[in-house]
Amino acid sequence: MVLDTHTHAWTRPTRDHPWVNGPLVETVDEFGVDTVYTAEKLLEDMDAVGVDEAVVVGYPICEWTDNHYTLECVEANDRLSGIVMLDQFADGAADRLRDRMAVEGVLGFRLGAICPYDRMWETFDPSVSWLRESIEETSFWEAARDTDALVQILADIDQLEDVIELVETYPDLRYALDHFCHADPTVPPEESKFGALEALAADEYEVVVKISEVVHRSEAEFPYRDVHDHVRWLLETFGRERIAWGSDFPNVSDEATYEESLRWLEHVDCLSKKDRTWLTGRSFRTVADI
Repeated sequence: MVLDTHTHAWTRPTRDHPWVNGPLVETVDEFGVDTVYTAEKLLEDMDAVGVDEAVVVGYPICEWTDNHYTLECVEANDRLSGIVMLDQFADGAADRLRDRMAVEGVLGFRLGAICPYDRMWETFDPSVSWLRESIEETSFWEAARDTDALVQILADIDQLEDVIELVETYPDLRYALDHFCHADPTVPPEESKFGALEALAADEYEVVVKISEVVHRSEAEFPYRDVHDHVRWLLETFGRERIAWGSDFPNVSDEATYEESLRWLEHVDCLSKKDRTWLTGRSFRTVADI
């Protein structure tokens, strides 16, 4: 059973749910899929490449905490789970988290630690540090604990100290780190800040690292051999039980097909067939308790 841990879907804009994220509105026109990419279209593409289930990560083309379509996706489709977007600094954030987690199929929430707080999901700036400040929002983190929410984080390797502090402060939560933490594929993992991830490989933490969005992280053509050493390092450091593949489709459709975003794993020499079984489903199912 192949599980894609990182996909997106969105529907057409409406008066109640307008498209307000200008950079994303411009970006979707460059994708190799329809400008409006619904759950139905995602499922068709999954079937074409042999993906059985997927996690739909909230796509902030509307106001970034507008989770209406993510909730619609998981409520209407047994094959789809969801990750919502939440503002942990907002009034009533803890109650809002509890409400979202009460929806069957919602696994947790995503924090865009790499985004400036005042331009959330519009641009990236790895110098921002609001994730560290969010650690003080204790009622929100208590709600995350009470609801057993998966905490999914997009952070840059320059922000790993903040990520580590969060995990060490709330070690009883479950975490997923997106997109190789935006590691530089030209620098060996042992020689870069990527190596700081080793602190989160300790047995007392439930942290899964997602080898997702490889198409954009790599500077090479398919099968993206410049990131294979990073996969090897993660395998040696975390074990196959704590590494999860995700496509980031259709975000990567500007440069690759869905099949390419999956099949590159077959070309990573250090991975056995059993390793790939873990990475393409079993590891994330274990951590996310699907």
